[in-house]
Amino acid sequence: MFSIGAFAKYGGVSVRMLRHYDAVGLLRPAHVDPHTGYRFYEADQLARLNRVIALKELGLTLDQVRAFLDGELAAGELRGMLRLRRAELASAMAADAARMAQVEARLLMIESEGQMPSDDVVIKRVPAMRVAELTSVVESFEPHLINPVITSLYEELWSRMQTAGIRAGGAAVAYYENPEGPVTVHASIPVEGEPARSHDFSVVDLPEVEAATLVHKGPAEQVIPSVQALAQWIDTHGYTSMGPAREVTLSCPHCGDHAVTELQEPVARR
Repeated sequence: MFSIGAFAKYGGVSVRMLRHYDAVGLLRPAHVDPHTGYRFYEADQLARLNRVIALKELGLTLDQVRAFLDGELAAGELRGMLRLRRAELASAMAADAARMAQVEARLLMIESEGQMPSDDVVIKRVPAMRVAELTSVVESFEPHLINPVITSLYEELWSRMQTAGIRAGGAAVAYYENPEGPVTVHASIPVEGEPARSHDFSVVDLPEVEAATLVHKGPAEQVIPSVQALAQWIDTHGYTSMGPAREVTLSCPHCGDHAVTELQEPVARR
């Protein structure tokens, strides 16, 4: 037999945790000295301890762990719990990855401050266009909120356009409205003429604008440094923003570092 301290060492847990497991009936000592109250454990109990820790780390409550180990929880129920936990962990990992991308983007912004790509900004006339579009509303302009929504909108819009027999007439154009509150996200694709039959998406005419433009190369999650560089250029060169900014997908939106997006900010001279 092992003392509680030795058993804690072999099990990779704390003495306090073993005492708690004893108190809740999850892992009783093999023997308790009636005179001293010292707890003693057998080597075979390490197997139960390992299962307790593993199930607990998967997110099960101590009551669920005890029910499973004591045979009160059916295998099907446990599989359902573990699948749910797996989905929760996958979602948390995706959220952490998105936050890491935002941290890297902010670091890039800080490192590139004062290095405005003035030669890369072009003022040009963007012609009017008719677009098919779907919209949604997100809480703010944070990329990790907007990007999943815009991706989903485009997937749905492509599907609906195919069903309606409508072909794209140009590169996808995303634009955003209501900067002082919830953001209306527009996922738009140019089309030629008015669809001949009923459809389950909007058809909108975007006006001709004069725009300051900058090409962003890389994933959408890292677009903020380019957006800020364009804003700096606009302010420094005596322009003011005039309406919703647009993002035109020039190449491979899902290609990470190989994606190319043109940022278009409608402007006028101050």
